[in-house]
Amino acid sequence: MVMRIAVLGAGAWGTALGVRLAAHVEISLWARNAEQVRALIEDGSNRRYLPGQNLPDAVIPVSDLAEATRDATYLIAAVPVVGLRSLFTCLQEHGTRVPLIWLSKGFESGSHRLPHQVLAEAWPAHPPSAVLSGPSFAQEVAAGLPVALTVASNDADFARRIAQDLHDPMLRIYSGTDVIGVELGGAIKNVIAIAAGIADGLGFGLNARAALVTRGLAEMTRLGLKLGGRAETFMGLSGMGDLILTCTGELSRNRQLGLRLAAGESLEGALRGLGHVAEGATTALELDKVAGETGIDMPITAAVAAIIRQDMPPREAVSALLARGLKDEGV
Repeated sequence: MVMRIAVLGAGAWGTALGVRLAAHVEISLWARNAEQVRALIEDGSNRRYLPGQNLPDAVIPVSDLAEATRDATYLIAAVPVVGLRSLFTCLQEHGTRVPLIWLSKGFESGSHRLPHQVLAEAWPAHPPSAVLSGPSFAQEVAAGLPVALTVASNDADFARRIAQDLHDPMLRIYSGTDVIGVELGGAIKNVIAIAAGIADGLGFGLNARAALVTRGLAEMTRLGLKLGGRAETFMGLSGMGDLILTCTGELSRNRQLGLRLAAGESLEGALRGLGHVAEGATTALELDKVAGETGIDMPITAAVAAIIRQDMPPREAVSALLARGLKDEGV
């Protein structure tokens, strides 16, 4: 019997993973908007979020949540963090008991909640669950290029089962139990990528970018350890790996946002020009609040948040970073 997976969210990443997994499983690709589903069916592709990539026959677009989840082996939540709570509430109301994997990266706006915390509040009796993250661009995943990811769950056996079931020769998945660490890596790297894009856009060069990535990793690790993550996670795929990719890759939406901001575009104009969600903008504001509440020094995050709030222009924010007092590297 062919395994069936329900991908809940038809953005770039959800569509790409559905396309990739369709080589050996049947995919229900759910979108809340019936018009979007109709376009997916008529076009045979996701022209808005993943142009140029045809949907295999094994990918079935649907707008009915009950239909999408029926007989599924796994649910993969691929909506932005802002949509997680309502999705989890709907799944609870439907009485769904299918094991859950989420791809969402960032903090919930206003509550500072990570996805696993939103899940616990919105769906208290949820089935086994895990987070899937790591260095990956949707376009390359859909194209079948090599990729390595991390899946983390509080249940180690469940994480290993997911890694086995989703594995293919060019898709390698490592399993673990550090849910908080994997979530924080996926969230914080987007903020640092905005900073890297700003530095590149201002012409500060490769040396400055390397410094931002390295000190960004230090910020990620400081907060991560404070919140219960593990140091090895931040040195792995979902930490350093995803950070390097997102700060340097031309396909990075958050890096592109930074480039646009450095060019003088307004935040609203830059986001509109991207045409995709760049979760680092919202995450920067929430992350800055979390850093303040926990007493963790995160100067790059603070600078990006100031730019997003329009408290200061990009060049002034970077100058303020450079003017900080000297300190030991390990601090």
